[in-house]
Order: sequence, then structure tokens, then C-alpha cells
Amino acid sequence: MNTIDKLAAMQVPPLAELRERYASGTWRPGDCIAFVLDRIARVDRPEVWITLADPAALRERAARLDALLHAEGPAVLDRLPLFGVPFAVKDNIDVAGMPTTAACPAFAYVPERSATVVERLEAAGAILVGKTNLDQFATGLNGTRSPYGAVRNAIDPAYVSGGSSSGSAVAVALGLVAFSLGTDTAGSGRVPAGLNGIVGLKPTRGLFSNRGLVPACRTLDCISVFARSVADAWTVTVAASGFDADDAFSRAVPMLGVKRRGFRIAIPRQREFFGDAAAQQAFATTVDALRAAPGCTVDEIDFTPFAEAADLLYKGPWVAERLAAVEAFRAEHPAALHPVVDEIIGGGARYSAVDAFNGQYRLAALRREAETLLAGHDFLLVPTTPTMPTIEAMLREPVKRNSQLGHYTNFVNFFDMAALAVPAAPRHDGLPAGVTLIGRAGADHLLAAAAEALQPAFRQEAQATDRVASEPLPFQEPTVLLAVVGAHLEGQPLNWQLLERGARKRLATTTAPRYRLYALAGTVPPKPGLVRGADGVAIDIEVWELPVRRFGEFVAEVPAPLAIGSVELADGSWTKGFVCEPQAIDGARDISAFGGWRAFLARGISPEGA
Repeated sequence: MNTIDKLAAMQVPPLAELRERYASGTWRPGDCIAFVLDRIARVDRPEVWITLADPAALRERAARLDALLHAEGPAVLDRLPLFGVPFAVKDNIDVAGMPTTAACPAFAYVPERSATVVERLEAAGAILVGKTNLDQFATGLNGTRSPYGAVRNAIDPAYVSGGSSSGSAVAVALGLVAFSLGTDTAGSGRVPAGLNGIVGLKPTRGLFSNRGLVPACRTLDCISVFARSVADAWTVTVAASGFDADDAFSRAVPMLGVKRRGFRIAIPRQREFFGDAAAQQAFATTVDALRAAPGCTVDEIDFTPFAEAADLLYKGPWVAERLAAVEAFRAEHPAALHPVVDEIIGGGARYSAVDAFNGQYRLAALRREAETLLAGHDFLLVPTTPTMPTIEAMLREPVKRNSQLGHYTNFVNFFDMAALAVPAAPRHDGLPAGVTLIGRAGADHLLAAAAEALQPAFRQEAQATDRVASEPLPFQEPTVLLAVVGAHLEGQPLNWQLLERGARKRLATTTAPRYRLYALAGTVPPKPGLVRGADGVAIDIEVWELPVRRFGEFVAEVPAPLAIGSVELADGSWTKGFVCEPQAIDGARDISAFGGWRAFLARGISPEGA
């Protein structure tokens, strides 16, 4: 058994297993917390944590959940999707009653209110275990820039854990918690995931509220999620996301639809690994697997605009935004900052307002180049990190080595993109390697579903519980309901037209008993026609919900003699839905007696009536 497998055998169970244990009564939240406290003590990695929750308070929280489970039974698990799930947060995110340090003791304060994301997770039943170590003021991608100690890698302690969300990632990789929150400005929610063999989900900017977050670069900051599977990370995302009027940078993000017909993937033509042959080999193995995967197309694109944008983050005026976040504190406490952090942040004073505008102009041009290069692709795939340095090497060359770690991450928030880091083919030296799927703003669900579908190519064993596509985020935009009766039903040949426009199935029902259904001749794929008539019957249908902004283009694809009209449902309500021009049923077979299109197809009868 290798190191990664040994870790998995001793970890806090994943969310689906925790749910099963609670539902069956074999575990209760109190048992879970006892396991977590014991595991933290046994692992003995004090550098992972800055503040642990009081054990008595944890047991009290668990006891309250125990009482809910006793009172409501397994139904409480549906009401609270994170019931009894232990988690941790990076210590630049507020938790009421616990110090927020940002890894700087002189900066510490105790907030009265938790960050919005923490409130939402606890409201969903999760149990906060503690606050984790980080590169000070979230300035770094390596995990060594903290007065609380360098956070060692979970797989091999000689190597860096990645940062700045180092403690959050290692807490998950060591199985101390089921998930954790990090932050991501330059890659801090992805680099530690790649270096520790776990999943790191960086949402579209504004999808998670940043209220209660100590800023690094306020215009770029994202709170992120670490978990051991895509399914777990997505479950947390569903619970944590949503518009927050108290955060000036929060926004209602329109979601892109998921894919069901294969993927067109872009990869960098210029691939840089800074001499790390093991990292280069691991990425090549994953790309070869994707090229061989059914339905996948892999295209090489010019990476120049992405790399140039990545350089702007620390070699451009955005460093001044880091200075803006802590300028007053730094002036009052000149000796409080880590020397490397102070050098980086202090460099922001070199830039003027003119530099800031010129930087914005150059970034806009690079973003337009990147959009053109990615047109027609579902996502960009990159190595999560191009190399994996030891702690010794990092301390010897802190700026150079840190910059290398951000080669494939720094541009993402600049370009307003979503990203999902997942484990992939390991390095030949046994250390972990990962890849990151990067998509347009709102691609969060698409990336999660794609990562799930591509698990075999990523050398991940698919589990029955790893189904994220059926759990989209709640709509945050106007929608329209649409009744479908034939080829657009779930699992039928044209259902992808709904899914790729972000539609969700709301219910399966029937029409009012006033319709006839006909198998139309000569349609490809075969389709039925729904016609309202005096001698009608109830016909099986599904009602789907899709964004209003995508409804027009969907209607434009509906071929004659079909049309979108209004359909009466069994409960007497009306909704938009597929109907058919009456003249098209001349000579068509009346299949109303079957009660619906699926029942007709199940009889194995040709739609032509043969």
C-alpha cells in the first residue's frame, strides 16, 4: 500500500459515507468528532493549525446535531446536506469568537460574526474544527511563509505543501477533516491541491461571498474549497454559494450548461516544467489518456497571452493592491511581516495610478487574445503545478521557486475564469501530480461534470456517489418552464440541447386529459407531435427549467412542424411546451394509447408504424 492509499484508509470518511453512517445509525456526529480529535492528536502536525476549536464546544455542537438526528431521523440529512461534516477554514476567513490572524500574530482580532460562507456551511450542518495555517496575508504559493511554521507536504514532508492555503489543503489530505476552505488570488486554492493529491475548486469570482475575508487583492480574491473528491467539493459549493448584498464584489453568476457529447479540450502548446522531468511525464500521460478517451478532442493553443497575464500579477501594478490591503497595519507594525512577504507587498509602492491604468489596458488586450484562442473549446487543461520543490529548495530561492509554482495559475482570476484542480496520473517518483480544468465565468458546474466524466483518464476510480451533474447550483437569474414530450426527455437524443443551456429537470408529470400524441413520419431523430383535442387523454411529459437568456436560441432550433406553445398540465396549470401543427398529423400514427413517448419506444415499435 503506497503513502496515498495508507492516508485514505485512516481518513475522515467522505460525505456520502458519512451520510450513510448517520442514516444507518452506525455513527452519530459525536462519534465523528471523537474520531477527528483523536486523528488530529495522532497525526501530530501542529503546523497545520493556527487555532483549533475548543473540544468541549465541538462536543456540544455534535450533541445538538445528535439530538436533531434522534428527533427527525434520517430526514434531517436531506434538510441539512452537510449534517455532521467536519471542516476547517483558512485563517484569513472570519469565524465568530476565534482569532483571525492571517498568519501574523500582531494583526490578530476576534470577530463577532463569521464570514458569510462559514455561516452558510454551518447552517447546512457542518462542524467547524479549526483555523489553518497559511502563507502570511495569503502572499505566496508555497506554504513556508508563516511564523507558525512551514506546512509540510502530506505525502512527503520534505516537500512544500503549496500555498497560500497550505494548512487547509494538508488538513484534508491527511484526513483530519472532510473538506476545508482556502482562498485563491493567484492559485492558492489549486497549487496546494495539486501538491497534496486532492481536489481544489476555485469558483467564478463573486460566486462565493467574500464578506469576512481578509483581502489580498480584493478585485481578484476568491474563497475556495478543498476536498478529496469532485463530488464532495461540489456539494460544499452548492451549500456555500449565492449572492450576498453585504459583499460589494458578490454577484449573481449565470451558470453555463453541462456537456454530454464529449469535450473539446485546449492545452498549452508551450509547456514549461522548469526542468522537472517527472512533472512533465505525468502531464503527458494524462494528455495521452484524454486523446484516447471516447469523444474527446485535444487541441494545442498558444499559451503566450496566458503566461504574460500571469506575470502581471507580481510584476505589475496589482502588487499595489496587496499593499492597499495592509498599508495601515504595515506602517504601524513595520517588523510584524514575514521578510519575504514584506518585500513583495512593499514593492507595491513603486507603482503609480498611470501604471495601474496601463496595466488594465494590457490585461484587457491579453484577455481578448485568450478568449479568441479558447473559442470553441469547453475548457483549458493545464498542469496544476509545473514542478514540486522541496522545502529546502524553496527557502534557498523563495521568490524564484514561488513564481514557478504560479506559472499555470496566476492568470485565471485576471481572466475571470473558473478552475477545478484534480489529481491525475502520478509522477514516476511516486509524488502526486494534478491537472486543472479552466473555463469561462460560470463554467463551475460544467467543469465539475467534466472532471467526473473524465475520471478514468485522470486515473481516478469512479464511485457511484461521484455524481455531481444532477445537482446544479440554484438559479440566480430569470427562468422559464418548458414541457417536453419526446426527443428532449431525459436520456433521449436531444436532451443535450437542454443540458448545454443550463436547464434542469423539475418534475415528471402528465398533461391534462385533453391531448393526442402522434409518431411523426420522417423526423431525425424520431419525434412525436402533441396536439390538443376534444377526445384527448393524459400524456406523460417532463417539465424543465432553463434560463430566459437561453430560451430564444433554443426555440430557434425547434424544427417544423413542431412549435413552442402553451401546454395544460395535469394540475390545471399552463406552461410553455412542445406542440405540433395540426396538419402534420395527417397520415401519422396515433400513439396516444401508450400514454407517452417512452412507453411507445419501450414496445420496440418503429416510429414510422412499421
